[in-house]
Formats: sequence, C-alpha cells, structure tokens
Amino acid sequence: MSTGGFDPEMDEPFFTEVSRPIRFEGPESDNPLAFRWYDRQRVVAGKSMEEQLRCAVAYWHSFNSAGSDMFGAGAWDRPWLAPAGDEMQAARVKMAAAFEFFEKLTVPFFCFHDRDIAPEGRDLAESCERLDEMVEAAADHMQRTGVGVLWGTANLFSHPRYAAGAATNPDPEVFAYAAGQVRHCLNATRRLGGANYVLWGGREGYDTLLNTDLSRERDQLGRFLNLVVEHSHTIGFEGTILIEPKPHEPTKHQYDHDVAAVYAFLQRYGLADEVRVNVEVNHATLAGHDFQHEIATAISYGILGSVDANRGDDRLGWDTDQFPSSVEQLSLALYEILRSGGLGSGGFNFDAKLRRQSVDRTDLFHAHIGGIDTVARALLVAEALIEDGELAHAVAERYRAWDGPLGQSVLAGGESLDDLHALVIGESLEPLPRSGRQEALEYLVARHLERVR
Repeated sequence: MSTGGFDPEMDEPFFTEVSRPIRFEGPESDNPLAFRWYDRQRVVAGKSMEEQLRCAVAYWHSFNSAGSDMFGAGAWDRPWLAPAGDEMQAARVKMAAAFEFFEKLTVPFFCFHDRDIAPEGRDLAESCERLDEMVEAAADHMQRTGVGVLWGTANLFSHPRYAAGAATNPDPEVFAYAAGQVRHCLNATRRLGGANYVLWGGREGYDTLLNTDLSRERDQLGRFLNLVVEHSHTIGFEGTILIEPKPHEPTKHQYDHDVAAVYAFLQRYGLADEVRVNVEVNHATLAGHDFQHEIATAISYGILGSVDANRGDDRLGWDTDQFPSSVEQLSLALYEILRSGGLGSGGFNFDAKLRRQSVDRTDLFHAHIGGIDTVARALLVAEALIEDGELAHAVAERYRAWDGPLGQSVLAGGESLDDLHALVIGESLEPLPRSGRQEALEYLVARHLERVR
C-alpha cells in the first residue's frame, strides 16, 4: 500500500491490486473480488438485476473521508485529502480515482455532495466557479465510462455557518446563502443528467427548545423546499426531488424524523405531489422502525423515491453507516418495493463507509462487492416470495371480510355509531379472534432465504 505524499501529477491507477472489472462468478465462487449474486443481466421480475437495483457509490464516504472519528485522525490512504499544493488539482486526482473505482466495480451510478467534488472557496462565487470546473471534469469522465449520477445534493451541514441549521437558521442571511448553494448544486445535477436531487437536513432540527421557535423554523423549511421545487421547474430539471428522513444526530430532534413526519410536512406545505423520500436503512432503525416499515409507509403514501443501503450496529446508538449484510432485512424491504413496481428513478446508493481499521485500498472493493451481493440476493428472495404468493394471500385473507357488505358500508360512510351499536346487539354479534399466523409467515420467509439460488 502506497502511503507517499500527494503528487499533483499522479496519473497511475490508484487501485493497483484490482486490474480488471469485477465479474459475476456465481454462488460457488470463493473469489473475494467477484460477485456471487449480482448478475447484472439476470432478469428479475421483468427487468435486469442492474435495472432493478440501480446501484450507486457514495462519493463522500468512499473518497472524501479519511477514516477519522471523534477519537482519532484519518487512518486511510487518501492522498488528495491532504494536498501539499493546489486544492483543485487534488480534486481532479480524487475524481480520477473515483471513476477508476466506479469502472472496476461496474456500477451504473454515483451520488455526490457539491463539496465532495469541489473544495469550498473563499465565498459562494468562488465555490460556484470551482464546482462548475469539476462538473465539466465529471461530465468528461461520465461520457468516457458511461457512469451516471443517481442524485446530487448540497452540503448544508459541515461549514460552521450551518451550526444552527440552513433553512431553519435564525439568521435569514444563512437561509439566503443555503438557497444560493442549493440553486447552484441543483443546476449542476441537471447538467450531469442526475436522476434525482436530495435534500438532507443534517442540522434542520434543534438541540434545545429553550432557544427554538418550532413554528417559525418549520415554516422556514417549508418555504425553502418550495423554492427548490419552483427552481427545479424553472430550469427544466426532469429528476425527482427527494427528502432523506433522519430522527436525530447531530441534533437532538430533526424535523424530518421519519417517513410519516416527512409526509405530514409535505402535506402541510403543499408538496405531497412534488417531493418523495430517500429512505436510509440506518436512519429507519434509529427512528425505532424496521427498514421494511419505512419502505412500506412511503409506498402507502405514494412517496417512495430511492434507498440508501447500509446498516447500523445493534450495540451502538448512532449512525454507523456500515455496509449492508442482512439478506433478510433487505429482502422484506425489496418485497415491498417489487410489489409496488420498483424504484423508478431511484436506486440503491451505498451510503456506507469502511471501518477505521480497513486501511487497504482494496478494502473498498470488498465492502462494495459484499454490500451489492447482499442486496442482489435479497432481490432474488423478494422475487421468490412474490412468485410463491403465500404472503400476499395471507394478508388478503386476513382482511377479506372488509370486502363484504358490512366492511364496505362502514368504509363508504354508510354506518353511524348508532347503526353499528344496533347491529351488534340486534344480531348478537360475538366475533372471535383469528390467528395472525406470524410465526408461520416468518418461517415461510426463512425457507425462501434458504432456497434462493
């Protein structure tokens, strides 16, 4: 592993231990640099596996992180993050390494923050100039490799100006700065043909109610999001605007706590038909929900847009962003997604990072290969569950009586409390409990997990 200083003229491959694109070799393969389950062209539920999953690499964790944590400095070999010379040249070298990785991993997409691909300047004008320069460089790489943008987003949380939030900040000048930054990043995402644009309110929340006006801050956030939607129409952005829910961290409370909270927010500010959600696995569990619940909730409201694939640690109460490894957890979510018709313009972005001790460059391949294989196998389990049909049949049978005369009359508003009271007494109704068959259905899922090949 090279640990030398930053070389502004570096043009050799960064991932020298991986000399060719990662290939599919099947479940029997012991090759750690091959896919065992992700067969890009395999048809699953009417589409290729590549089209169903639309996998993406997160630029920030993979190329903008040095492997630091709150207790220690960066441990990874990322020479462009501590350049001895030109910041923009460092950004170009980082981008070359990133696209080398995308090509060798054979993923169709990547996701980025504006500050991932271009360093912040002395003011917004210089930051915009730098971003424009790197967008042109990215466009060249994308044309050469065929890799696209799943979504772009603006970093409205790292700089000290956003310590009290961006849209929800008590200072309207910060609101204006954030609006200008998003405007330019949305334009850049459109320039790169991005399929979506995400708003993650990393600090749109509060640490204490002692200094917070909840109504004012929510109204500010509602106005901000309306401005973003209005601008997307003005510039002809054809992608989807997404909000990424998160319950807490770094703030005590986030306004976009979970999918249900986001939907209520969208309804209040007239955006329910304009904005969808980007659901992250680890954020769902931090909110006290199963990932399947958040996916099913988004589908039931008609606002599912895209997915951030990762996981947390059951022993840790923060957003650890580990690569996914639970086929069962993802199978149940993909079951909901496939039944609803798929993700559309969304995809599976691997918003996950290496553990700090994973210092080899090739570890980035091992992590992504394992994560993609986990999602791919989960997709096959979901397809098998749909084809089997027993889960769907069990649910339909459980609610079948609601399709009868009484159920339909109640739902249509044809019964009052007086009517129902008289019905129960007049017909001496004594309904008995019916089995929910939870254990039988759980082991049905387990059998499919064992069988999928």
